[in-house]
Amino acid sequence: MKNIGAIFDWDGVVVDSARLHVESWQQLASEEHYPAPDVPGLGGLGMKNEKVIAELLQWTQDAGEIKRLMRRKEILFRERIASGGIDAIPGVINYLHQLKDAGIPAAVGSSAPRANVEACIAKLGLLGLFAASITAEDVAHGKPDPEVFLKCAAGLGRAPADCVVFEDAPAGVEAALAGGIRVIGVLSNRTLEQLPGAARYIHSFAEISPATLREVLG
Repeated sequence: MKNIGAIFDWDGVVVDSARLHVESWQQLASEEHYPAPDVPGLGGLGMKNEKVIAELLQWTQDAGEIKRLMRRKEILFRERIASGGIDAIPGVINYLHQLKDAGIPAAVGSSAPRANVEACIAKLGLLGLFAASITAEDVAHGKPDPEVFLKCAAGLGRAPADCVVFEDAPAGVEAALAGGIRVIGVLSNRTLEQLPGAARYIHSFAEISPATLREVLG
C-alpha cells in the first residue's frame, strides 16, 4: 500500500450536507431579497460560491457584494451544523480509519471554505484522519480546474497518478481527470450516468476496502 494517496471531496463524499446547503441558500435569498434559487442539485454542485452566485443564480456581478453574500451564506450553513449537527456519508468514517490503519494518507480536496470543513471535522470527531486539507481559500481556480487535487497530492507527498479521488459532483470528476488522477464516483446525490469517467462507483464506503485503491490504480 506504499505511495498511495486518497483524496476526498467533502460535501456529498464525507458529509451529507446537501439539505443544509440548500436551506442556507434559501434563507440567504429571503434575507437579501434575491430570487429564490432554482438550480437542480444546488446542495452539491462542487463549485466555488463565487461561480454559483454570479453565474448560476445570477444575483450580482459586483465583486464586493459576491464576497459579502458568500460569507453570510456560510455563516448560515455553520449555524445549522452547530444547532442540529451533520451526518456523515454511510461508511466513510470507518473507511477513513481503515486507511489510517493501512498507512494510506488521506486529504480533503474541497471547494468549501476551510471553516466549514473544520466545523464538520470537529462535530463528527474526525481530527487526525486527514494528513492534508486543501479548501476554497487555498486555490486560485475552482473545480473543474485540477488545482485543488494537484495540491492535495503534493500535500500527501504523492504523485497525482498514485492517488485516487472520491467525488460526487461532475465538476469534481472533471477536475480529477484533468489532473491525471483516477476517480471513484460516490453516488450519494448523483446517478452513475451523471459522473462519467470514474474508474469505479460506490453507493456506500462499506462496499470497498483500502485494497480497492490498488485495484483502481492497477
